[in-house]
Amino acid sequence: MIKKLYPVTGMHCAACAANVEKIVNRQEGVEEASVNLAAAVLTVVYDPMAVSPQQLKEAVMKIGFDLIIDEDNSVEEQKGAEQSYYKQLKWKTAVAWLFALSVAVLGMFLMHLPGVNVWMLLFSLPVIFYSGRSFYVNAWKQLLQRTSNMDTLVALSTSIAFLFSLFNTLYPEFWYNRGLKPHVYYEAATVIIAFVLVGKLMEEKAKGRTSTAIRKLMGLQPRTARVVKDGREEDVLISNLRVGNRVSVRPGEQIPVDGVITQGNTFIDESMISGEPIPVEKKTGDKVLAGTINQNGAFQLTASRVGRDTVLAQIIRMVQEAQGSKAPVQRIVDKVTAVFVPVVLSVSVLTFLVWMIVGGMDYFSYAMLSAVSVLVIACPCALGLATPTALMVGIGKGAEVHILIKDAVALEQMRKVDTVVLDKTGTVTEGHPVVTGWLHDAGWREEYKAILYAAELKSEHPLARAIVEVLKQEGETPAEIDSFESRTGRGIVVTCGGITYWAGSYRLLKDFGAGVSDVLKGMVEEYEKSGRSLVYFGEGDVLLSVIAVSDKIKETSVRAVEQLKESGKCIVLLTGDGHLTAQNVAGEIHADRFISDALPADKENVIKELQAEGRVVAMVGDGINDSQALARADVSVAMGKGTDIAMDVAMVTLMTSDLLLLPKAFRLSSHTVQLIRQNLFWAFVYNMVGIPVAAGILFPFYGILLNPMIASAAMACSSVSVVLNSLSLNWRKL
Repeated sequence: MIKKLYPVTGMHCAACAANVEKIVNRQEGVEEASVNLAAAVLTVVYDPMAVSPQQLKEAVMKIGFDLIIDEDNSVEEQKGAEQSYYKQLKWKTAVAWLFALSVAVLGMFLMHLPGVNVWMLLFSLPVIFYSGRSFYVNAWKQLLQRTSNMDTLVALSTSIAFLFSLFNTLYPEFWYNRGLKPHVYYEAATVIIAFVLVGKLMEEKAKGRTSTAIRKLMGLQPRTARVVKDGREEDVLISNLRVGNRVSVRPGEQIPVDGVITQGNTFIDESMISGEPIPVEKKTGDKVLAGTINQNGAFQLTASRVGRDTVLAQIIRMVQEAQGSKAPVQRIVDKVTAVFVPVVLSVSVLTFLVWMIVGGMDYFSYAMLSAVSVLVIACPCALGLATPTALMVGIGKGAEVHILIKDAVALEQMRKVDTVVLDKTGTVTEGHPVVTGWLHDAGWREEYKAILYAAELKSEHPLARAIVEVLKQEGETPAEIDSFESRTGRGIVVTCGGITYWAGSYRLLKDFGAGVSDVLKGMVEEYEKSGRSLVYFGEGDVLLSVIAVSDKIKETSVRAVEQLKESGKCIVLLTGDGHLTAQNVAGEIHADRFISDALPADKENVIKELQAEGRVVAMVGDGINDSQALARADVSVAMGKGTDIAMDVAMVTLMTSDLLLLPKAFRLSSHTVQLIRQNLFWAFVYNMVGIPVAAGILFPFYGILLNPMIASAAMACSSVSVVLNSLSLNWRKL
């Protein structure tokens, strides 16, 4: 199974999105299909051996929509399609209003002129057959597939009004013979189309703003690169670049691909990827990322990742997938919108029948107008846009401030979190520990340093890197070792010259049955009290040395924890370090609880225990040893400078090393969910109030009957108001 995102064109309402979902889900080989109306994107998981993108496209085209399946140019194609559609919509809206206003003036002020009905008919034709043509075509396609959407409602309401008026214009005697006056409703039919088109126009413009974050990210991708071939430089399109190509980058230019510098030195502004404002020095052998900006030195690089494989492309894809995903509340709305149009059609028919039963033929005009008003005012657009527009804006705003949200579920779930579990190394601390003390026991010899150097070179632990760095600075050379074994959560074991050596935590020391001598015990306790991490190095059951390593707490960690606690969250520090070290760090950041000596499985068990207490837990980590706990947590957050595994597992990635982004992410979640609730409230209230009023419930008491033209204006305003309310998140401070 593979997962793909394909832009969809031609959708206008929630029912459209539901129909696309339904038709794609019916295809053989499709496991799951989900459509985001606001982003106009289909996310589909399918078996490429059973169904092809072309087959999916053909299935979608049968119900009046289209899929863009050219992945390399999908964004450009979608943008082009949107611009073309918007341009056509403007023309259709202008024509609709020009003739609709003419019809309205004739119908309201000049209705007594001879032949006025014929003139109104003629002025209505351009509106019906040009401006409103798509409503009827799409409604017919939906009917053939036994589905319905907003086009069905508009097509039914306007065609009923138009055809009834056409009959009365051509055969007025039918009513005169029955003692009734033949009324025409051309102005209702034309003005409804004009208002609906205005609503669509405003909606399209507003929806375009919800994807500004994606457009900004895509703006970081250069269109061309300068490839070096046979000593000459040649400009080529990014799409034509291949791994291994040699690329030249000049000062001030954006780097086109991920690669490794092969010639030259420079400083690179990586703030758009990492969020760190200070340019980073890069020299031969260093990695560079696409989209970052070369500051002041020319250099050449060898491309290691191109096109859709670059880090920037992956970030863009992650944001797109997140914007296309559905929050739990959206699934409830989907169920409502799936039956919305059929229910409205039933209510419209019932409205007509009730009016006719109560008033007979004398009330025929009232019955028809009320039935048409029900069809017009009831629009699933507001309901369908309520959740996805808020999510799109929320996820986009997060991306702009370096908070990458991979799933809409996380955005909705974060506001429920009451307990935040923080990993220590790399999350609360700098993650760049340095050796601050070295104790030798009686049996120590200088040649042991070469063995320790060789052993720690093979370890990926941050403490190992600190020891390697200090031995490197001393000019030490690594010894030849026979074997290497990594013991997760404990340390490493090597053999050299047939002798076993080990380096790691206090647990590893106990595994080998070694002990701390009285000579070292006092200093070891002092180190632990001061919050330093200890690495024990020994041979067999003999302890040779104790190395103290300290990892500075980030300046922003204390403020971040303070803000989280102010919002009512319980803070738990979770670390594999010893009790005293954990206690010291927990005290400095004012954590509510701390857990020390935790192996990866222990970390997962801590999350389980907290969940068993009824807590909603967010886990924040950056290492491979955190991945189990991240996968278990209700909300998982990875630090962007951590490992790829942690970032793959996590629902949310903080792209900088600044923990202050964490309270911002929680506030973003709270604001977004608040907007979703506001949108849904007003969308439901609008329909619950609008439909009964349109049906004529106020007529017996106050003589109020809703004109279909007013109903269409209200319907247009409801959709636009929901989108504009979502956009207000852009101006809220996190």
